[in-house]
Amino acid sequence: MRVVLLYPPPWKLSAPAELGDETARLSPEQGGPPADYREGDLDPDFWQTPYGLYSLAAQAMRAGHQVKLLNLSAYPWQEVEQVVGSLEADLWGMSCWTANRRGVGYTAALIKHFHPESHIIVGGPHATPLAREMLEYHPAIDTVSAGESELQFLELCGRIQRGEPTTGIAGTWFRGESGIAEAPARASIEDLDALASPHAHFDTHIFMTSRGCPWACTFCGAETSWGRGFRAQSVGYVLDALEQAVSRLPVKLLQIKDDTFTTNKKRVIELCRGIRARGLQFLWSCDTRVDVLSDELLREMRLAGCQRLSLGVESGSASILKQIDKKITADKIVESANLAKKYGIQVRFYMMLGNRGETVETFQETLQFLERARPHQYIFSCLSIYPGTRDFQDAEKTWLDRKRYFAETFQELKVPFDADEETTRVLGEWFAQNCGLRDFYREGVEECKAILAELGDHHAAHMDLAGAYYRERQFKLAEEHIHKALELGYPLPGLAYNYLACMAADRRDLQSLQEHLRKAIRTDPQHFVVAQNAEALRMWLTQGGPVQNLPLHLSARHDFQIFERTTQPMLPGPLPEDFAHWPPPSEPDPADPLRSASEASQSSDQDRTRLKVVSSP
Repeated sequence: MRVVLLYPPPWKLSAPAELGDETARLSPEQGGPPADYREGDLDPDFWQTPYGLYSLAAQAMRAGHQVKLLNLSAYPWQEVEQVVGSLEADLWGMSCWTANRRGVGYTAALIKHFHPESHIIVGGPHATPLAREMLEYHPAIDTVSAGESELQFLELCGRIQRGEPTTGIAGTWFRGESGIAEAPARASIEDLDALASPHAHFDTHIFMTSRGCPWACTFCGAETSWGRGFRAQSVGYVLDALEQAVSRLPVKLLQIKDDTFTTNKKRVIELCRGIRARGLQFLWSCDTRVDVLSDELLREMRLAGCQRLSLGVESGSASILKQIDKKITADKIVESANLAKKYGIQVRFYMMLGNRGETVETFQETLQFLERARPHQYIFSCLSIYPGTRDFQDAEKTWLDRKRYFAETFQELKVPFDADEETTRVLGEWFAQNCGLRDFYREGVEECKAILAELGDHHAAHMDLAGAYYRERQFKLAEEHIHKALELGYPLPGLAYNYLACMAADRRDLQSLQEHLRKAIRTDPQHFVVAQNAEALRMWLTQGGPVQNLPLHLSARHDFQIFERTTQPMLPGPLPEDFAHWPPPSEPDPADPLRSASEASQSSDQDRTRLKVVSSP
């Protein structure tokens, strides 16, 4: 059976040539962007295909279905029309988030226009808590999958293939004889090792090892999506998947996007030691909380390649942390950040404005706290009221009508939960001047020496020290540690060669500059810094830089930064000319552990919130 999984644009986008022409841009009422939308309002992560679509594709492929996974998130609407009109499929699936909810509705209508007999299923964190409304407001959508979707998706595939009714599948909402109806709940998948790994089929630097979070912050919808509690893949399963992922990536960087990666500290320590035992050389980042970290854990993570730790801090005010049910303290945040910095792990704080109880005073406490904690980076976001969160549920009791998510064109409902006008004004003015990722702290030579002494002969620590020496223009010492990092197997050699190229540029050694940069491009062509410098050098040479003595501006950094690739399906790059061609189907895997679970309805009255919470050792 033919399946298309789409990641649609957030709304009807204009063609690139039209972007600067306001008269050519569609109005919000015509399907265009919100009236107050500005370029950059959508987070860079928005354009990446959600991991859930990769998982659905992997399960369907293992079951023998023909699958196409397409990222159209940045495609002009005319091109979306051409792509959808050219594809013939039995089943279309989309991932719905608050930011792209309008695009999901427009694309569903477009699919039905071209393919009225096809079936459309929508899932995701926005569709799950608003399943009934999704069907009410979007008649083109046939089924909404609630929460974790692999089993109901496979069952739907099987029913369509066999010509059976598609109604009543556990874990879905559907259109029945009496109108919109909810099927029985479906229990969460207990054995995540039974899932086919997306990394056997797709090149993506996004990686997940677990589902769920034992905590319940007021602004987060993880429980609605995954059920209550924490479930994880086994260490062996994760290590096998990591081998697959790393072997497919041209730049050896992975972002582990579990809600709280280090929930089970013992498991992560075992995983890190397994990475080293298998000789897997890559750098990675993860997201977690400050209260599930320890000295031993952070050392093992760093030695296994952890380069960046993103921490959900939200606020530096004790009263705000209490009101959002964060269950951490400012002192614990500082303690954990210092532990991570002890081993050279870059610390990024995710901060929020406008949480319940926010005042000008609590905001000032947060700014003072940042001066004390000194993370390497921080980024603020305004509170968004997401359906499925406690904020949403509480707001509905007083001032929020869920119909707004269907009747209005805002990107996300970014609004302080209960702040007064003066607080809202202060927050708004500050955010307008300070939005985006902010660099804050960077180690110097002495700090990097101490980190290297803690870790021993570690390639990434040598690279950090080389960078510190470079910034102080001690190039001979920088070169020594760069070569030591390369000797020890630094996973991103292109960045080492890039440093050597920058030092050659400083010496006006054009031949060495070009040789080192060519090596950098060959080894890590898709790292942001290497790509940026290659283009700068090309332009400099084109303009006659050596002859006219023009300045050449190169960047010498080795931050954890992935070049925004345009390769499908990870990002919305060009499709191949034969994208609408379907190769012959493959045979289903007879050993598929999900096969029996998806062949019949798994009706269950089990409450999805009764999963056991796995405590952190």
